[in-house]
Amino acid sequence: MILVAGPYRSGTDGDPERIQANVDAMTRISLELYRRGHLPVMGEWFALPLIEAAEGEGAGDGAFDAIFHPIAEAVLARCDACLRIGGPSAGADQMIATARALGKRVFTDVAEIPGAAR
Repeated sequence: MILVAGPYRSGTDGDPERIQANVDAMTRISLELYRRGHLPVMGEWFALPLIEAAEGEGAGDGAFDAIFHPIAEAVLARCDACLRIGGPSAGADQMIATARALGKRVFTDVAEIPGAAR
């Protein structure tokens, strides 16, 4: 399993279309990893539905901070490696620091990752 870490809100000024473009970029790389025999994961896949549910219950803006990065770190703890993509992002950089602290392999280009047999 490889966690794909890239910008989510960074550089978007909160523009939903630019945020979606960031998610789309991570999703495209995830598909490429899958086609190469790996199981890709994104923290967004786990966190965003939970954040939406919490906000629906009235948790407000604090739901994002309470859920987004903690979920990604929990997923990363179960991964074999982390792939950092995209531009500047404090959150994605934190995922890389966490991956290194956990002794995980860190990649910065999908081409560095060998194919895997399923």
